This record gives sequence, structure tokens and C-alpha cells, in this order.
Amino acid sequence: MTFKTVFAAFCLLLLGACGQEGQNAETADRVFTHGQIWTGGAAKGVDAEAFAVKDGKVLAVGSSADMAAHIGADTDVIDLEGAFVVPGLIDNHVHFFEGSFTLTQVQLRDAATPEEFTRRIAEAAAKAPEGAWVLGGNWDHELWGGELPDRTWIDELTGDVPVSVNRLDGHMVLANSKALELAGIDETTPDPEGGVIVRDADGRPTGVLKDAAMFMMDKAVPAPSDDRMDEVYRMGMAYAAKMGVTQVRDMAYNYRSLEAYRRLKSKDELALRIYAYTPLDQWQRMAAYVDENGRGDDMLRWGGLKGFVDGALGSTTAWMYQPYADAPETSGFPLLPMDELQESVLGGTQVGLHVAVHGIGFKANDMLLDIFENVAERVDRKDLRFSIEHAQHLTESAIKRFAELDVTASMHPFHLIDDGRWAEKRLGKDRLKGTYAIGSVMRAGGRVSFGSDWPVAPLDPIMGIYAAVTRRTTDGANPDGWIPDEKISVLDALRAYTVNNAYASYQEDRLGLIKPGYLADFVVLDANLFDVDPVTIKDTKVLRTVIGGIDRYQAED
Repeated sequence: MTFKTVFAAFCLLLLGACGQEGQNAETADRVFTHGQIWTGGAAKGVDAEAFAVKDGKVLAVGSSADMAAHIGADTDVIDLEGAFVVPGLIDNHVHFFEGSFTLTQVQLRDAATPEEFTRRIAEAAAKAPEGAWVLGGNWDHELWGGELPDRTWIDELTGDVPVSVNRLDGHMVLANSKALELAGIDETTPDPEGGVIVRDADGRPTGVLKDAAMFMMDKAVPAPSDDRMDEVYRMGMAYAAKMGVTQVRDMAYNYRSLEAYRRLKSKDELALRIYAYTPLDQWQRMAAYVDENGRGDDMLRWGGLKGFVDGALGSTTAWMYQPYADAPETSGFPLLPMDELQESVLGGTQVGLHVAVHGIGFKANDMLLDIFENVAERVDRKDLRFSIEHAQHLTESAIKRFAELDVTASMHPFHLIDDGRWAEKRLGKDRLKGTYAIGSVMRAGGRVSFGSDWPVAPLDPIMGIYAAVTRRTTDGANPDGWIPDEKISVLDALRAYTVNNAYASYQEDRLGLIKPGYLADFVVLDANLFDVDPVTIKDTKVLRTVIGGIDRYQAED
């Protein structure tokens, strides 16, 4: 693609000189012409051909001829040559440090056998510097039939190198014996509230830790230095731009991430819009933080709180009404008492903070909607914009209540084409109704926003759109879509990544649209998603990512 076209600029200048409007129009820093542009406001598809940018904001939108009035001697004119342009793609839910860190760590997501799983861990341990841990992973035991890994698989191969590798859903880890020793976990260690230490028939810990039990391991892992965090974040921001992501809501579990973002911003090295969330149960700390530091700006904002109800489907810790079909001894569990969760939601809401809570199971989502309804009745605030993160398994009443309570369903469509390979084994066929019910929530009038849950799933909104539109599972077993009644249109998927996400973050007046006065965040793609066969959406390439009028990624060609 030719991004600087002198001839186009010359022609447009001539057109501009012929019109009275050109004598008074404001000169742009950059003008983008001859594109297929979906501004985010159209109900059908492409609705513009060109737009102008000045001082990091959209100046004008229209035809290529319309832009002539905004071209001056120093204006950079980019001929899009028919490329497809959409507003900046916002990811509603990432764990940005963990995701960025995995770019440097052992990769287990596609390890399809126990042998491959152990081989990769052994290689990572052999390369680990003295004193370093082997972390990351994102393994999926369903790829080899569902047997949970055991520390005996890796102990002999890793020796004194501590290993703690997480399952892709972030709700289980496998630790080797050295890591368990450093964490103080042995046969006598009781299960913590909201967590499980998986044991064999003799009561020996297998090395698999679920949910709150993982925190015991986290305390043993050495904290990264500030310099290391900054390095990892720079890598992650570059990767996000390559994926076409212009803003993330970072569901961080600590304040070090927020301080790292502020440190990078002070050095003018923050290359991605960040809305930083901190733990819900620390709402008093964030209230004090806001009193002292404000709430940031459109490049870096804070004041969001993230809580949990339950675990995950893959770990059989999502909270259900009935036992799991393949684990009848459990129906999952809440990670804390519901009255305690409600008090945190109430406290954070009363001091003006923005609350989002993780809910996966059918019972978890029902309980959480009850809490949101109760809190809304008790506070003197109207525009609460609560969100349920994942909203993965929904009863019929829950599907309707998102619209009734104005709660955003913050969903992650790649999960459905991944989990769809084995979810029926967990739930049984009768309980699939209401699973990843994206279409049903939308048809009931609920607002759905999209994201990735990176690194649990790929940081790739194009794959998210593909997943929501086709629902074709990653194993190829559902060519017509898994639970096909829940498919949505490309338009609805794009809105979930743009205008709906902007609303969910209180930014609908400046983000989510290519519109005069809005921040100039947009993504250039090599295919018009409205015109291509939905099956080929996943092959679409990002050509350019622009944040605040600044190129943050350009394809080499």
C-alpha cells in the first residue's frame, strides 16, 4: 500500500483551490483518502471514503473530494487504495502484564500430548538462568483427553528449577516439587477458602492448584523489577498495536501495573490507551488513590475495580446449580461469601468507582445480577455501568436482566470456539442452552462488549469477530457453528469492539467512532469485513493501527 501519495495530494489541492469552502477550512495534519470506511455510526456498512486528522482528533469525514479543503502544504496525504477502515478496536478485558510476559515464556497452548507438554517445560528449564522460574504456559489438558498433569511428569526433567505454569483459563497451575517446596505446600497444607490443592488417592499434592490455592504459589514467585516490568509492557504494547488494538481494560491484580503505566507515561513511552482496574476488595485504597491523583486522562485512566464470583469451566470451578457431568462430585463454588462481595460492590460504588465482576457459571451470574440490582437500589447514583466479565453461562432470566438492569455483558468470543470443543462433556447437552449466549443477550436488548481475556485467549480482535460471527470451533468439528442460534452479524461484532466498549468505559463521547471531534483512533485492514465470506475473516491482516493520530503499527508491505 502507498501511504504517501504526492499525486493524490496535488489533485486534491487543485480541487480545494476551486471551492470557497477551502478558503476557510481548517488545515489537517493528515488526510486519509480512497478508503472503505465504517465510521461506527452506520447501521449497514461502509459510510465514508475519507477523513482528516488534526491534533490527534478527527477533523472531518466524507468523500475524498471533501477532504481537499483540509489539505495544506504540510499535510500528510495517505491514499488508502480501497483498504477497509474501522474505529480503534478496544479490548474490554486483558491481563496485560501476564499476557506481555508470556511473549517471553514457555508456550504450551498447542501442546497436544503429555509428552510434548513435558518436553517444552524441560527445554525451558534447561535454558533458565540461575534462580529463575519457568512460568507462563497456558496449557490445555483437554487437548490430550482431559487428564490433569502431575508434577511427576516434570520433576525429574526440571530438578531444582522451580516451575509454575498456568492453564489457559488462568484458574489452575501445575507446579513442580521445587516450586511447591518454595511455596510451603505439602501433604499437611489445607485447602484455602475458594481454592483446591488437587491430591492423589494417597493425599499427595499432584502439583495442580486451583483458584485461591494459586495465590499460595504466587507469593513464592519473585516479583519482577521495575525495569523488567517496563520492558515487558513495551513489548506488549507493540504486540497489541500489531493486532489492531488501540485500548485495553487491564484487569490487573495489583497496583504495580498501574504504577508501571504511570512511569511509562511520564517518559512518553505509553503507546496504548489503558483503562487500569485494581482489586475490588481494595476499593478503599483506590478511593484514596483517586483523591490523591485524580483519574488520569484518555491515554491512561484508573478507577475501575475488578472482583470475582467463581472460577472457570475448564477447571470445574465455575459455580453451577447442578454438578458437572464429568465431575459429579462438584458443582463449582463461589470464591468468597456473596454478602462479602456485595459489601465490596456497594463500597466501591458509593465512592464513585467503576465495578466489574467476573462471573462464569449459571449460578454465579444469577447471584451477581442480584447483587448489582441490590446495590443500584441502595446508592444515589444512576449511571453505574456495571459489567459482568465473561457472562459465560446464563439462565433465561439472566439473559433478560442485562437490559433491564443496564449491566454490560463483557464477553470474550474466542473462548466459545475454544471451549466448544469440550464444553458439552462438562455440562451435558441439556445445559448448553445459555452458554456463550451472545446473540440472545443482544436480541433481548442487552449491551455486549467484546475482548480477549489475553493471555487466556489470543489478543486478536479479528479472531474474536470471526468467532462471534461463525462460531466454528477450533477443532473443525462445527463448520456450521457451535450453538448456531447464537451467531451474530459482522456489524454487531464490530460494534461490540468499538462503540459498545467505549460506552462501557464512559468514553462514548470521544471514542468508538470516526467522527469529527473524536480521538483519532482507527485501524486499517486489508479486507472489507462486510463483504468477505465470514469463514475468511480470520485471514484478515492489520495494515495500520493509529492511536491519537499517531501510527503505532504499520505493516512492512
